[in-house]
Amino acid sequence: MNEIITKHTHHHNFSSFSQKNERRTWYVLAITLVTMVVEIIAGTVYGSMALLADGWHMGTHAAAFCITLFTYRSTRKHINSEKFSYGVGKVGVLGGYTSAIALGIVALVMVGESVHRLFVPIDVQVNQSILVAAIGLTVNVVSIFILGHEHTHDHSHHHAHQHDSHSESRHHHAQDHNLKAAYFHVLVDALTSVLAIGALLVAKYVGWVWLDPIIGIVGALVITKWALNLINQTSPILLDENTDSAYQQEIVDIIERHKQTKVTDIHIWKVSADHYAASLVIVTATKNSAESFKQELTKFAKLHHLTIEVNHC
Repeated sequence: MNEIITKHTHHHNFSSFSQKNERRTWYVLAITLVTMVVEIIAGTVYGSMALLADGWHMGTHAAAFCITLFTYRSTRKHINSEKFSYGVGKVGVLGGYTSAIALGIVALVMVGESVHRLFVPIDVQVNQSILVAAIGLTVNVVSIFILGHEHTHDHSHHHAHQHDSHSESRHHHAQDHNLKAAYFHVLVDALTSVLAIGALLVAKYVGWVWLDPIIGIVGALVITKWALNLINQTSPILLDENTDSAYQQEIVDIIERHKQTKVTDIHIWKVSADHYAASLVIVTATKNSAESFKQELTKFAKLHHLTIEVNHC
């Protein structure tokens, strides 16, 4: 009896939480906060608006990293909680979505400021601005190395599965949208620093001061593209979007190869960045049980939480 109960008991731990990624984010937050404080103090002491502006800009990224860390903490706190129907697998996805919105707001502010400077040029202290941009770029390069090249996957906990059912395996990388969002924030800052340095050097030696706001607009467009990509990755998960029809049809074809058997209802949706739940209603004139149908679907490694209702007729 106990063995049967254990066999049919579902777990709901579909999170991709990683202590390694959380530590990385803490390191980047610490570096960002130190740089922010130093720049704000130096800007106040030396009367540099460029240093002050970059210091407060660092503050916006520190806030984004705090969102990332809050998400990790919430995941760790509720990882074994029964409070959420399918666990806390979507917490990291929500953190990634929130950070993507923040990136979009940064892009809008950049466009507004750049357009304003095109029509109302201001005197730019080129040498001082290049120094500030170089400091920001150095901090961001260090942060990029700390976050690492694994910003799109992680080996620490659960495994994800490829989209194609014919090549599905239980040994693929789990996506961490939360860390990816933090990585994008650092990458965005590094990109803006590189573009700013280039524009400032041209302004210094060629005199094209109008290039700085143009570069700002270009950078904002790139940031917008990254933000939209992250939103497009996370929003379908948050909205329980059905998986694609081709994948569903493969499942239906396997079930309906039995004579006088029909799938009357099917739903497959993500309960985390990489884990799927599925619900099927089957009408059949055969004697096949729900368990036998489940066995036929074991090749679909995405289906971590499979519920089948069988109606015999």
